[in-house]
Amino acid sequence: MSSPSGITRRNGTASSPKKDSGPVDSDSELPQPTPLSLIIPSPLEALLLAIYPSTLLLGSLFSLLNPPARAAPYSALSQSHPPDLAPSYFAQKRNLFNTLFVKVGWFWTTLAFFLFLILHPFTGPPRKWVATPRRLRAVIRWGLVTGWWVIWTQWAFGPGLIDRGFRLTGGACDYLQATENEGSSKGREILTAAACKLSGGQWKGGQDISGHVFLLTLGSAFLALEVLPVIRGYAGLREQRIVKGREGDLKKAEVVASEIGEPVGAEGEVVNAVGGALVVFALSWFMLFMTAAYFHTWAEKFTGLVVAFVGVGGVYFLPRAWPAFYDII
Repeated sequence: MSSPSGITRRNGTASSPKKDSGPVDSDSELPQPTPLSLIIPSPLEALLLAIYPSTLLLGSLFSLLNPPARAAPYSALSQSHPPDLAPSYFAQKRNLFNTLFVKVGWFWTTLAFFLFLILHPFTGPPRKWVATPRRLRAVIRWGLVTGWWVIWTQWAFGPGLIDRGFRLTGGACDYLQATENEGSSKGREILTAAACKLSGGQWKGGQDISGHVFLLTLGSAFLALEVLPVIRGYAGLREQRIVKGREGDLKKAEVVASEIGEPVGAEGEVVNAVGGALVVFALSWFMLFMTAAYFHTWAEKFTGLVVAFVGVGGVYFLPRAWPAFYDII
């Protein structure tokens, strides 16, 4: 007769009863990750990030294969086609999408983000500002990404890093050179591309970074990574990633998500808040394609992409290897 508390083996002896092995996120069940494996994007995140270099490549190929774009003259000084010879409406810097959307792109990114944060039920009570942990962490991430945008494009204890890099690689405002030759001190104040343009000068001579590629990539990737958990939950997708806890314990990312209140396998409609973020993402992608097709050199576009990816990686991926920091953001 078999043991009531165990399992009868083939030789008739009773084995000890199986113990509950506990949750699947124990150290014995999950493979020990390396620091590098912790920060590698999940397949879905990698697919999202691959959109950006693919878009730059497709846009550049379009400019080579499209007869009007290929035949139109290009000015390296203005980083665009001459307005009167532009091969497309979107090849003109004054097109409405550029002036009303890209030029104030961080405003639209911020607006879409806070609408999502306040309206979506997974972040906290809809239409009410309650400082839930999810909302506080999201605001911290927004602050870090915004800070990255500011120091590169707006201010870094003086000119932004894009302008500083341009000057360090030999660039200057030709108005600056002219006034220095004349002995005027006014020219020495022209340290940014914006000030140079306002003075009537030309910003040339150095290695520039595409501010458009940087802004459009950084802003849209930020929005996409913020709403990705909601979309993943709505679509019933799983996040194939291991998270290391503060005490060194290993857990599946979806287990951690459920512990901190993120929508894992959640049912319900993707509300209008997500729709707003997706509209901004779609417009950003479209203008990134137009930028790749009609503006900037490959070096300028590539450096803009790299700088944006460094900011995204520093906020969303690198902290995964440092649990104490990851718990905050």
